[in-house]
Amino acid sequence: MLDQYLDVNPEVAQAIAEGKPVVALESTIISHGMPYPQNVETALKVEQIIRDNGAIPATIAILKGRLKVGMTHEEIEYLGKTGLDVIKTSRRDIPFIVAKQADGATTVASTMILASMAGIKIFATGGIGGVHRGAQQTYDVSADLQELANTDVAVVCAGAKSILDIGLTLEYLETHGVPVVGYQTETLPAFYTRESEFGVDYQLDTPEQIATAMKAKWQMGLKGGMVVANPIPEAFAMDKAEIDQVIVDALTEMDAKGVGGKDSTPFLLAKVAEKTAGNSLKSNIQLVFNNAKLAAQIAKSYVS
Repeated sequence: MLDQYLDVNPEVAQAIAEGKPVVALESTIISHGMPYPQNVETALKVEQIIRDNGAIPATIAILKGRLKVGMTHEEIEYLGKTGLDVIKTSRRDIPFIVAKQADGATTVASTMILASMAGIKIFATGGIGGVHRGAQQTYDVSADLQELANTDVAVVCAGAKSILDIGLTLEYLETHGVPVVGYQTETLPAFYTRESEFGVDYQLDTPEQIATAMKAKWQMGLKGGMVVANPIPEAFAMDKAEIDQVIVDALTEMDAKGVGGKDSTPFLLAKVAEKTAGNSLKSNIQLVFNNAKLAAQIAKSYVS
């Protein structure tokens, strides 16, 4: 049934069939995360890092209505050039993008869904979505969190995006039984910074320990994903006080302009990049590289 919608790249399909390590990658970071050609260069570099660490990359998107798990360099180039004209696609959007034979860039939630369809268990990204600041009034909660509660994919990230209400995000994950693992850290990283005032559920210090926990969770039939929080490398971390003030200023501007819904995260990230003279984008790229490396190491251990 899935074959009429899903295209799994032959290299990726062979790796899955042979029990080799595969790491899923999202595509919103390509179309909406940074300008061309930097977006394509970054995407291809992330894929190369995964290969260098012994796994097969599977960048995921929807192209002309086809669910793509594992994209060619030409497809990544097309997505990068098309940029913001590609529809940012979460769970609710998938059937309509397919029906319209349109192009869709996958978020954390939709990447997890397509990865799971193909049988991929590990996914590397920048940061997960979560509960937005002021959600008590707006009810603005990312679909990423509900997907983590329901879909059996581990997400390697640099924690929750620091534009979010991290405390409420953790409360939501706890309520839905999603474990938050800190890789070699007992505090949750906050995307641009290595630490926050919040703790993780478990600190695990090796990729092997994380893979073992993943196996135990799913072999026992415990539904849902896992957050693997991997701190940004110290050399690229930003000053916490500085980034916190930048985010407050960006939130104020967002409210004044009436930006909300799926437009809020791209708006805030763009404003943070602008207000930090591009330093936040450099940090963002480096933390994605770091997460890709760890995800590949976990994937290798998971299939061994």
